[in-house]
This record gives sequence, structure tokens and C-alpha cells, in this order.
Amino acid sequence: MTAHKWQFAPRFRRNAFGWKSDTPIQRIKEAVSEIKQVARNDPELAAEGAVVFLEKLTPAIEQVDSSSGAIGAAVNRAIETVVPIIAKAKVEAKVRIRWLERLWQAIQDDGISYIESLADHWGDMCADPKIATRWIDEFKPMVEYAWRPHSNGHGYYNGTAACLSAMLVAGQYEQLLALVELAPYKFWHDRQWGVKALAALGKKAEAIRYAEASRGLNQPDWQISAICEEILLSSGLADEAYQRYAIAANQGTTNLATFRAIAKKYPKKTPVEILRDLAASTPGAEGKWFAAAKDAGLFDLAIELVKRSPTDPRTLIRAARDYSQSQPAFALASGLSALRWMADGRGYDITAIDVREAYDAAMMASRSAGQSDEVTRANVRGLLDGPMHMQQFMSRLIPDE
Repeated sequence: MTAHKWQFAPRFRRNAFGWKSDTPIQRIKEAVSEIKQVARNDPELAAEGAVVFLEKLTPAIEQVDSSSGAIGAAVNRAIETVVPIIAKAKVEAKVRIRWLERLWQAIQDDGISYIESLADHWGDMCADPKIATRWIDEFKPMVEYAWRPHSNGHGYYNGTAACLSAMLVAGQYEQLLALVELAPYKFWHDRQWGVKALAALGKKAEAIRYAEASRGLNQPDWQISAICEEILLSSGLADEAYQRYAIAANQGTTNLATFRAIAKKYPKKTPVEILRDLAASTPGAEGKWFAAAKDAGLFDLAIELVKRSPTDPRTLIRAARDYSQSQPAFALASGLSALRWMADGRGYDITAIDVREAYDAAMMASRSAGQSDEVTRANVRGLLDGPMHMQQFMSRLIPDE
């Protein structure tokens, strides 16, 4: 292996960081970037660098405050990036075996469980059924011991995922299914490998039934839906995948991200159809899909949704302001909706400034749409004509002329 001086290596000495997470997160990003850069020209060297990085990672960050989840998320993203680099590297078996031995030792030494998810990728990192079989021989007896009746270990062994992952790569599908049946509890983290084994055997309908039977208290329903969706899509059953699993399997960090994820997977579905289905999945909260409809250019649908249930008034104010020239009718409806929902007591910590901004945005859009100020003011007054505290508060803020 070519000698190489990694810039990240000295930065990841043991206890290199204090309790704040900002600096170590930045250093993790820099290390991954360096490894990716090297991978463009020398994939094998990059894989060696990835192993070095994973070895050094936990000892360097073990004093960092992990309560916010930020450092853990950064580590998981790094693992998802560097594992394929290790898996795809074309190296001799003895080199790969040595890498895996080093990584397994790193997992064993990881008292905080930062890199335990490496075990889920063990089969991929083996890259060769023969190497995977070697690790199965090491892991499987321990899994069977942990899962035996009346085990003192409560069924836990940190090599379980690595064993099942290796069995999948080695093609030991029937043995994998038999092993999972020994588990004392139906945990999805174990049963997901059974689903993958059944799918690999071509028993896709059985794989979906197996996955569905794994649902239960504290089990990740979205992950179960995602693997079922993947199986159906791989079988060319896109309509069934959409109807049964699309919404549950593609929940993003925002509603817009959810919409985009579904639209990307199902190009034959129109944006209007997808958004109507998403809105129907949240009865009584259809308005939360307003921003997704707006960003998709579906302005009529966006207003239809916001009229059905509350939407954050500040989101509506921004829409009214941003689209006052290009889509004045939409902007006017957004501004009036913002006032409507504020008057109804919706929105967090609404101030006089918010009220005035909504009114000003509505008036600006009204003029762009060719509507008279008198008509718009009358519409606003109609929204504020009532006994509710917010209606009276807002009414005092709206000018008479």
C-alpha cells in the first residue's frame, strides 16, 4: 500500500476535542472530503484512509457532548459515505481481511457506540463471499449462544448484525432465516435481514409478508414500509408500491422533502395527484402542504389547501410578499389567509409587526392584481369583524384608509 500522509490523522488523536460539537463535526467533514478527493485517483489508498479514519474516530470524539444528536448524525453520515469506498476497493484478500480485523477491533473498543452501525455494512465491506464466510464462522456461534433459551445476555451480541450481513453476502439465505428464527424477540434490526434473504431467494411476496409481520410496538414502521416499497418497485409494481407504502416510506425532514422524494420515485404520478394524496393523509391538517404545493408551482392547489386548515401565518406572509408581482392573485389569497388564521388565534407568538406585514403584503398583491384598495380593506375587515381577542387586537392595527 502506497505510503501517504493523511492531513486528518493528527487531528483525530485521542481526546482531541472538548465537549462542544462544532469543531469535531467540521473535522469529520474535512476528513471525509479528503478521503473522497483521494478516491478519485486512488480508490485503494482512499479505502485505507477510511479505515484509519474509522479507527481514530471514537477515541477522538468520546468527550464531545452528544445530547443534541448532532455529532452522532455527523458520524452516521460519514460512515454512509466511506463504507462504499472500502467496499469497492480492489485489493488482495489479505489486505481486506486486515482492514476488517482493524475495524472489528475499533467496534469492540467503541464504548459509546458511535460506529456500531458499521456492523450493518459488514457483508458489503467483506466484498467477497469467501471472506464473508470466514467472518460468519467467527460470529455465528456467538449469535446462537446469545439467542439460546434462558441466555444471560438477554439476546444481545454486538456482532449479530455483522453476522447476518455477512450471511446475506455469502448467499446463505436459508441459514440466515433459520438463525433469525432463534431470536427471542422480533426486533426489526434483526428481521430486516430475513426480508432481504427472502427477496434474494425470489420470494418477494413472502418477503413483504415477513416484513409486515415485524410491525409492532417500538418498531420503525417507516423502515418497514421503505423495504416493502423497494421490493414492489423492483418487481415493477409501482402502482401497488405507491398505494401501500409511498407516503409512509418517504417521510422527509420537511413536507416539501417528502413530496419531492415521492415525486422522484413515481414520475408517472402528477404533482397534483401526489399532493392531494399527501393532504388526504393528514385530515384536518391539509394546510401544512401549502409550501410544497407553492414550490411545485401549483398555486391554485396551494390556496385550496390553506383554506381547508391552518398554515403558519409567517409562511403565508412570505408567499404573499414574494409572489406579489409574478402571481398576484395567489399572493393576495396568501395574504388574506395569513390574516384569517392569525385572527383565528393560529401561529406562534404573533405580534403587531406580523399583522402589519400581512396587511401590507395583501394590499401590495391586491394592487398588482388590479383590485381596488376599498375591496381589499373590506375583505380584511370582514375577517376581523368578531368578538375574539385576536380579531379585536388586529382590527386596531389595520388603517381605515
